[in-house]
Amino acid sequence: MGDVISTHLDEGKREMITARARQVMGEFGHVYKEQYAVALFNSVRFEIEGGGGPQSQLLHRKNPLEDHSIFSGGLFQYLEGNKKWRNRFVFVADTYDVSFYENKVAHERGLHPKGTINCAGYKALTSMEEYLDLVSTSLPGVKAKVGSGPFVKGATQFPLILWHPYARHHYFCVLTEKEQTKWHAVLQDCVRHSNNGLSEECRVQTPAFTDAVRLHRQAQGHYGTWDMMCGGPPQILANLVMETLYPELRNLIGPRLKGKIKQRQRNWMLISEAVYKQVLSQTQAQYEALVQACEVETPRLDAALRTDMDQIITSKEHVSGKIRALVLPRAEQLLRRSVQPYVSSILEALMEPTSRGFSEVRDVFFRELVEVSKNTLNGGGKDKLGEHMEKISMLAFHPVKMQSCYEKVEQLSLEGLQQRFDVSSPSVFVQRAQILMREQMDNAVYTFEQLLHQSLEEKDQRGENLCKTIQCCQDRVLKKYDYDSSTVRKKFFREALLQIIIPYMLKQLAPSCHPDLPPFQELIFEDFSRFILVENMFEEVVLQSVTKDIMMAVKEAAVQKRHNLYRDSMILTNSDPDLHLLGESPSVDWAAQFGGGDEESDESPEGCGRSKWRRRQVVSMIKLDGMGPLPYESCLEVPGVDFIPEEGEMEEGEEEGATPMEPEPNSPDNVQEIRYLINPVVEMVVPASEEDLAVLTNGTEPGMLTLEGEEEEVTLITTVVEEVHRKSLQWKSAPQEVSKQLIERGPDQKAEGELQEKGEAAFEGKVEGIKDALQEMAIMIHEERQDQVEAAIEGEDEAIENAIQEIEMAVQEEDEDRITECAVDSDAELAPPLADSSPRHHDDSGFQSLTNEALDEGEAQPMKDVLKTEDSLTDPGEVEVIVEQGNAALHDNSETGEDSETEILYDI
Repeated sequence: MGDVISTHLDEGKREMITARARQVMGEFGHVYKEQYAVALFNSVRFEIEGGGGPQSQLLHRKNPLEDHSIFSGGLFQYLEGNKKWRNRFVFVADTYDVSFYENKVAHERGLHPKGTINCAGYKALTSMEEYLDLVSTSLPGVKAKVGSGPFVKGATQFPLILWHPYARHHYFCVLTEKEQTKWHAVLQDCVRHSNNGLSEECRVQTPAFTDAVRLHRQAQGHYGTWDMMCGGPPQILANLVMETLYPELRNLIGPRLKGKIKQRQRNWMLISEAVYKQVLSQTQAQYEALVQACEVETPRLDAALRTDMDQIITSKEHVSGKIRALVLPRAEQLLRRSVQPYVSSILEALMEPTSRGFSEVRDVFFRELVEVSKNTLNGGGKDKLGEHMEKISMLAFHPVKMQSCYEKVEQLSLEGLQQRFDVSSPSVFVQRAQILMREQMDNAVYTFEQLLHQSLEEKDQRGENLCKTIQCCQDRVLKKYDYDSSTVRKKFFREALLQIIIPYMLKQLAPSCHPDLPPFQELIFEDFSRFILVENMFEEVVLQSVTKDIMMAVKEAAVQKRHNLYRDSMILTNSDPDLHLLGESPSVDWAAQFGGGDEESDESPEGCGRSKWRRRQVVSMIKLDGMGPLPYESCLEVPGVDFIPEEGEMEEGEEEGATPMEPEPNSPDNVQEIRYLINPVVEMVVPASEEDLAVLTNGTEPGMLTLEGEEEEVTLITTVVEEVHRKSLQWKSAPQEVSKQLIERGPDQKAEGELQEKGEAAFEGKVEGIKDALQEMAIMIHEERQDQVEAAIEGEDEAIENAIQEIEMAVQEEDEDRITECAVDSDAELAPPLADSSPRHHDDSGFQSLTNEALDEGEAQPMKDVLKTEDSLTDPGEVEVIVEQGNAALHDNSETGEDSETEILYDI
C-alpha cells in the first residue's frame, strides 16, 4: 500500500496538492471575511428590530441525547492492510461518530478505539452490486467485466459498506438479515446527522460560511445545489478543494496505474484517500486560523454597527433601490417566461412525499402512546409506565422506529426538473426534511413527557384515571404537532423552492447584470463598505422578485387544505400559557422516578456513579422472535473468525472473471453450527433402573472422556430422564413357544447382520473412539422414525405367526425328549426374564425389546434384532447409542414391562 502511494504521490505531486489547497483556501478566505461582516450586520439588525415567524407550540429540549448512546455491538470488519476479516466491537456515541474497538472489554476500560469514522459525505450500502456501480465511476473507462468476482470477498451474505467519493471505504458484515437491517438504519442515521454539521445556533459563522461557499462555487461557474455540502466546515472545504483537484489527479495518475481492473481501482482509492487526508488536514488548520482572525475583529465591528446602524440601513436601502431599478425588469421577464410555469409542479413534487413523511411521524408517535395506554390499563401501574416512557423519550433518535418515516421522504423525485434548474439530486432536500421530521418528533415526545409528568405530580393516579390522563396529554400534544408540522413544512417548501429557482435565475441574469454592478459600489460610504456589498444586494433583489410567486403558491396550497396545511391566518390559541415554563425543566428521568429500566451505576473513578451507556442506549439489543439475544449476534459478542477464509485463500485457483465459489457444505454458515464447533456435544441414551438413575443424576460429575483415542475435558453433563414404553412382539410366557420363535428368526438375523456391518462401517468414521463400546451396544431407532419401523415390522407379523404354527406342528411329531431339551436350553438363555413368574406386559406393535428379552449377562444383541429389512436401515447420523445396563437392571424393570432411558449430554 505504501509503495503504491509513494510511487504515484511523489514530492512534486504533494507540493502541487498543497499549493492547490492553499490557493482555494485563500480565495475562500477573502470571500468569508466579507460575508462574515455582512452576517454580523444582519444578526445585530435582527436583534434590534426583532421579528420572526409563528411561535412554536411544542417544547424544544436543548440536549436530547445527554447521557445516551445510539447503538453498540459487534461487526465483522474487513482490514485493507492484511486483507482479512476481524471481529470488532462498534460503538455509536451521541455525536454519531462510529468508533470500533478490539473487543467490548477494550471499550468498557476506556481504551482508545482502533479507529473512528465521521460519516459525513458517506453512503451506507447493503449490496455489493450497488457498491460496484459507485466504484466503477472512480476511474473513467475502467469497469469490471460482467460476471467477474466481487471487489471484496464478503465473510457473510449480509454486507454493510460505507462509500465515500474521496475518503476510505469501510466494509462490514453481519450474520443475520435482521442485524443488517438494524445496522443499516443506524449507519444511515449517522450519515444523516453528520451531514448536518453546520449549527443553526451560530447566527454569524454559519450564514457567513454557507454564503462564502456558494459565492466561491458560483465564481467557478457552479450554480445550484451541491451534494458534498455536508459535514463540518473543514470537511466541506476539503470537498471544495477536491471538486477541482480530484479530476486533475485522476487524469494524471489514472493512466499510469498497472495491474488488473480491481487492483487499479484499489490503488486509485488508496491514492484518493491519501490526497483527501492531506487536503483535510490543511483545510482544518487554515479554517481555524481564519475563524480566529474574524473573531478578533468581531468586537470592533459590533461596536461600529450598533453606533451607525441607522446610517448603514439608510445607505443600503438607497443603493438597493438603484440596483432594483436595473435588475428587476430583467428578473421579472425571466420569471414569467421560465419559472412561473414550473412553480406549482416543483411544489407538488416536494409536498407529496414530505407530507406523507410528517404524517407517518404522527402515526408512529400515536401508536407508541396507544401501547403505553394499553399496558397501563392492563394493570401495569406506574412501574410499567416508567419503563415505557424511558423508551419513548428517545423515540425520535431510534433509527429503526423512525425508518418508516424517513422512507416516505426518500421517494421525493424531481425528475424532469433537475436539468432545467441545475439540481444535481434531491438528496439535499430529502436529508433536510428528515432532520426536520426528527426534530418535530422529539419536540412532540418532550412536550408529552412534561405534560404527563406535571399531571402525575399534581395527584396520584392509577388504573383508568391514569389512562385518561395519558389520553388527555396525547390529544393536546397531537393538536400542537399538527400546527407546528404545518408551519415547519410551509417554511421548508419556501426554502426548497428558493434553493431550486434562485441559482437558476442568478445563472441566467449574471452575464447581463454583473458588468453593470461595479459602479454601484462607489455609492457606498467607505466606513459602511464592509457591511454593504453590491453582490449581496443583487441577489436580494432577485430573491425579492421570486418570493411573491413562491409565497402565493404555498398559500394557495394551504387555502385548499392540501396535505393538511394550515392557512397563514390561522393562529393556534395558546391553551397552555404556562407551558413554556416547562420547557426550561430538565428531561424527566423516568427510570429513576418510576422504576423503569435497569439502572447500572458506574462506580469507576471516571464514571463517578453515573449510569453506564448500556442503560442509556437508544436502540435495543437485537433479539429473534421468542428468543433472547443471540450469543454471537452483533449486539453481544461476535464469534471467532477462524472459519472465515482469507481473501488470499478464496482467490487461490480463481482467475479474473471467475464467478465466486459457493461455500462448502461443511462450512459453519449459521450460529448454531458455530456453537457446536466451539463446544461439541456428545449425546448418549442409556436404559437404566431406578438405582442407576440415582447414580446418573447425582453421581455424574465433569471429568475426562476418551474420544478418538484422546482424552477430552468434560465441562458439563446434563441428565434427562424419560420413561419409554417398550414395544415387543407377541412373546409367549411358555419356554417352548419362546424357543420356536428364536429358531424361526434365525435366517432373518443373519440377513440383518450384514446390514448391521454396513451401518457400522459408515458410522465408524465419526465414533471410532467408542468402537469397543459398540460391541455391547445396540442401535435404537429414533422416536420420529419408530412409527415407520413399526409399520414395516407389522407387515411381517402374519408371516411370523404362520411360521410359528408350522414349527408347533413339527414339534408335536418329534420325540418328547427333544422338546424338553429345547425348552431347557431356552430357559438357560433367558434366565433373567424368566426369574419373575408374574405375567408380562406385551405390545401388539410387533417390535421386540432387546434389552428385556434378548440379553445375557450384559451382552447386547446385535443391531440385526432391531432392523427387519433394508428399507428400515437408519442413517448413522440419526441414530442414538443405547448402553445396556446388564441383566440386573433389566430384571428390576421387568416387573413393569418398561424401561427408563437416561440421556446424558457430554459438553466437551
